[in-house]
Amino acid sequence: MRKVLVVDDESSIVTLLKYNLEEAGFEVITASDGLEGLNKALDEKPEVIVLDWMLPHMDGMEVCKELRLKKVQIPIIMLTAKDEEFDKVLGLELGADDYMTKPFSPREVTARVKAMIRRSSISTEHKQEKTKEEMYTFGTLQVFPERFEVLLNNEVIEFTPKEFELLVYLIENKNRVLTRDQLLSAVWNYDFAGDTRIVDVHISHLRDKIEENSRKPNFIKTIRGLGYKFEEPKS
Repeated sequence: MRKVLVVDDESSIVTLLKYNLEEAGFEVITASDGLEGLNKALDEKPEVIVLDWMLPHMDGMEVCKELRLKKVQIPIIMLTAKDEEFDKVLGLELGADDYMTKPFSPREVTARVKAMIRRSSISTEHKQEKTKEEMYTFGTLQVFPERFEVLLNNEVIEFTPKEFELLVYLIENKNRVLTRDQLLSAVWNYDFAGDTRIVDVHISHLRDKIEENSRKPNFIKTIRGLGYKFEEPKS
């Protein structure tokens, strides 16, 4: 049975999410503060973490940061009662894969958990089918999908799971214009209308990490009014 960790100090939210996730066939473990959530994430090894922003002892941002520092790549959905753009960007910057603003629909949370697991399963199956390591090279940029590794000028660049998955998808569709909705569907695998700002934030992070000048990108181009396109720079 797929395991999901729910970390929230509001018992009513925990009860609601636990009920809906269990109805969907998941095993649900819970924690009521950040430190307990961090320990359970490390000990229980869930497939997805639903993590509240404001928590006792250690807030959700710190939990997320600690997990990523420990190289734990479990997908994280951040819950927040705050609606400022800064908060959402900060959460994604520290390694969250997705966010939802309270109040939210428990059915939507369940759908997003399913989407995270579905993408993870597809990625694992894809890796098992591979008999030869695949590598993409664009000048000094090297991407190793099987290793979850990116080298730029022979230096390893750190990526969150969603950043890496987005980069690989863009590369696999090189020279093709992809809309935000297409990227949201392909990378986040949402079967409903999502917040396309998630895509913009992740694109911005990719540019900061792989472009010499993120304001004048060589790899990831913005196609005004349409979306984004990955191009191999002309030598």
